[in-house]
Amino acid sequence: MLSGSALTAIVAVRAQWLVGAAEATEQAPDVTIENFTASGNSTGLVRLAKVVKSDDAWQRELTPEQFAVTRRAGTEKPFSGAYWDSRHDGLYRCICCNTALFDSSTKFVSHTGWPSFYEPISVHNIVKIEDNRFGLHRTSVSCALCDGHLGDLFQDGPPPTGLRYCVDSAALRFVKRSG
Repeated sequence: MLSGSALTAIVAVRAQWLVGAAEATEQAPDVTIENFTASGNSTGLVRLAKVVKSDDAWQRELTPEQFAVTRRAGTEKPFSGAYWDSRHDGLYRCICCNTALFDSSTKFVSHTGWPSFYEPISVHNIVKIEDNRFGLHRTSVSCALCDGHLGDLFQDGPPPTGLRYCVDSAALRFVKRSG
């Protein structure tokens, strides 16, 4: 049995957590993403609250490498990720929130050591961010629903787009196509 002061402390912590969760929900804007079935068919656009979590919550859910890449914009070593040379048929989803990001049909061999795609599965599911850190101009890409950093966008890809979405395997979860 808990003492009165211990119970009061637990209630106070729980109340503080609820207030913090409510504030995070109020601050989280809605975003529009496109949902996809396991076979890669669109089920249409949906409006969802942006996924917002504390660093502690993300660290509990992700491996250290996944956290470093998706929450700190890190980069895995080339030729080290699980998907850099994968040729399986399916969808690549966000490791943080499971949003569909890329279809394997748009994956190509870039000889860079990272999974590369010439287009996302939906323009609604990816956010492009201009990045001028370190004196370099580049375009970073993130998941629209959770802001998880995915990698970078380059202008040296194959037709039909000429783009190369250079993505860290640690930011992805591959799901084989069904149906």
